[in-house]
Amino acid sequence: MQPQPPNPTHKRMKREKQTITQMVDLYCKNHHNTKGELCAECKEFHEYALLRLDKCPFQEKKTTCGKCVIHCYRPDMNQKAKVIMRYSGPRMLLHHPGSVLHHAWDSRRKPPTLTKKTS
Repeated sequence: MQPQPPNPTHKRMKREKQTITQMVDLYCKNHHNTKGELCAECKEFHEYALLRLDKCPFQEKKTTCGKCVIHCYRPDMNQKAKVIMRYSGPRMLLHHPGSVLHHAWDSRRKPPTLTKKTS
């Protein structure tokens, strides 16, 4: 399967962005005692995560990032993502159950594969 050209306005990608935003907000609020705005560290991660979603080659065909064949996060940001998701994931069920259901459904998708371009 050829990667899709980036389409960050697709509803699937908007939902992914909403989910990561909710997770980072929940983590920052409970770990850094912020109210309404993210701390500098969490804001940096959030902006990085949104940038990576915008550049995802699979776009609306993607599975969850944890099952993806391409790991596009830098190692330090990947570690930060794991910390945030480990904390926020279980709590999302109480705070944002709709996002949890969508994420669970999306995780059932089969990871797309990359094919080499032939010229």
